[in-house]
Amino acid sequence: MKRILLPSLFVLIFSISCSDSTTVFVDGDDDIQMETNTTVLDNSINYDDSGVLDIYEEDQNIGVQSKSNDEQAGDYPLTLVAQVNPPSFNGGENLTASHVHIVGDYAYVSYNTIDSDYVGGIDIIYIGDPLRPRVTSRLYYLNADINSLKFDNGFVYAAGGVDAEKSVTALANSFVAKIAVSNGRFNLSSGIFYGFQEGFVANDIIITPSSVIMTSGRDGYVTEFDKNSLEITNETPYPDLRSLAMNDGQIAVLDASFGVRFLDANFAETRQIPIDSDFRLADKRTLDFSDEKVVVAEGSKGAGIYNTATGALIEHVPIPINPSEVAQTNIVTNATALNEDVLLMANGGAGLCLSEDNEGVDIVGIIELQGSINYVASKGDYIFAASGKRGLQIIKMNKPSDDLAARCADTPRYSGSANLRVGAQDELAYSGSRRLSNMSVDGALLLCGTWTVRNAVDISANALFELRGTLVTARNNRRRNFSLAENATVRIEGDLTVYGDLILGENAKLEFLGDNSRINIFGDVQIEEGATVTGDFDDVQDKF
Repeated sequence: MKRILLPSLFVLIFSISCSDSTTVFVDGDDDIQMETNTTVLDNSINYDDSGVLDIYEEDQNIGVQSKSNDEQAGDYPLTLVAQVNPPSFNGGENLTASHVHIVGDYAYVSYNTIDSDYVGGIDIIYIGDPLRPRVTSRLYYLNADINSLKFDNGFVYAAGGVDAEKSVTALANSFVAKIAVSNGRFNLSSGIFYGFQEGFVANDIIITPSSVIMTSGRDGYVTEFDKNSLEITNETPYPDLRSLAMNDGQIAVLDASFGVRFLDANFAETRQIPIDSDFRLADKRTLDFSDEKVVVAEGSKGAGIYNTATGALIEHVPIPINPSEVAQTNIVTNATALNEDVLLMANGGAGLCLSEDNEGVDIVGIIELQGSINYVASKGDYIFAASGKRGLQIIKMNKPSDDLAARCADTPRYSGSANLRVGAQDELAYSGSRRLSNMSVDGALLLCGTWTVRNAVDISANALFELRGTLVTARNNRRRNFSLAENATVRIEGDLTVYGDLILGENAKLEFLGDNSRINIFGDVQIEEGATVTGDFDDVQDKF
C-alpha cells in the first residue's frame, strides 16, 4: 500500500467529524488539473488492436494455452472496440487503470502509478455508441494515486491516499473526494470536497442513498461518510482491508488477515468466512456477490466461491494457464467480475479468463488480449480490462438484444463448424451468437444474431448473403477482406464491421434494409464496374 502526498491546498474547513483526523474542504490548487485539450482526449482512443477476439482453450496436459483447430464454432463472439491509453504527462508517465465503474452510457476510470511516484487521474469515457467511444473529460492528480471510484447522482466519489506527514492540512492518510459531473464532464466550479480517514491508504468505495462507505487499508477502518457533507458517521477498525461490496443491504469486507466479514448497517459483524490464502502485502483483491454466493479474488489460488449464508466453500476456480515467460509472482487473480452467467478473472500475466457460472463454473478459456490484466469490470454488453501500460481495453460481448433474439427465434441455431462453408446448391439460415474462423458462401445464407469471423469472408459469384443483426470480421492489426464476387448480393439489416477491405466485384449488390443499419470499414472500399450500393446506412468511417 502507498502513502500518498496530497497537494498543498487552499482549504476551507467546514467541519471536524467524530474522528479527530477527518476534515472536509474545498480544493483550489493547481496540482489538480483538468485536461482541456480535446486533441489529447481524442487521441487517447487507440484502435490498433481492435477487432475480433479469439478465446484460447486450456491444454490440460501441458498447462499452456493453445488455439484449437477444432472446427466447432464457439460461443461468445467478443470484439475489442478500442483501448484507452492511460493519461501521460510530465511527471506522470507510468499511470495504470486501477478501477472502473459503469453507469449508463459512461465508464468512470481511476488511475494510479506502478512505481514510487504518486500520480493519478480520472477519466470519463462515453460508451453510448459502441463503435465510437470517446474520452469526454479527464482530471489529473499530480501527486496522488486514485485507487477506486464510483459515480452516483451527478458526482464521482474517488478513494485515494494522503501522506499526513508531508501535508500541512491532512491529518490522516486516506481520503475520499467528491467531484461534480455534468453532461459527461467534470465541473470544478464549486471545487472538490474531501473527507479524511485513518488508514494506510483508501482502496475501495461503495455508495448508498445516504452515505459513502470506504475501506482504508492496513491498520485502517471501514468508514461511513455522510453523502452530502463527507463527515464521518460511523467507523470500525480492521487489520488489513482490501475491498468491500454490498448486496441487498448487507456489506462484505475483505480482510486480508482473516477473510470475508459480513456487516450490518451499523458495522456490527454478523458472520464470517475464514479464508486460508496468501493475499500478499499491499495487493488489491476484490469480492463480488452473485445471488447467494460471494466470489473472492485469492491471488495465486485463483478465485474462491463461497455460500454467503453458511460460509461454505462451493469451489475454487484455478488460474487455467501458467505461461512460462511470465514471472510466477505475476500469475495471480487480482480481480473478478460477474455478468449474468459469466465469471471473469483478471489473472495478471495469465490473462483474462472467461468462465460460465451456472450450476458450477466451467472454464471457457482465455480472451485474446495483450498485457497483464490487473482489473476487470463488466456490465451490460461491455467488459473493461485494465492491462497495465497497454491501457484500458473496452470489449464488447455482442449479446443479441431482446428484439433481435425474438426476430431470430424461428431460425434454427447454428452449432456446426467454425469454418462455415455454404455450397452452391445450399439455401441455409441460422441464428445464434457465435464465433467463427472463416466464412465462404457459394449458395444462399441468412445469419440472424451476433457473429464474428476471425478471417476473411468470401461471397462467391451469384451467391446471396443476408445479415440480420451484427457481424464483425478480422482485426485491425491482422486485416482480412470481405469480398463479393461478380453478381453476388449482400443484404444488411444491422451492423457490419470489417477490419480490412470491402470489395464489390462487377455487378455485385450491397443492399441496406431499414433505417438503422451501419457499416464500419477500417480498410478501403473497392467498387468494380456495375456494382451498386443501395439503402440508408450510417457510414462510420466515411468510406463510401
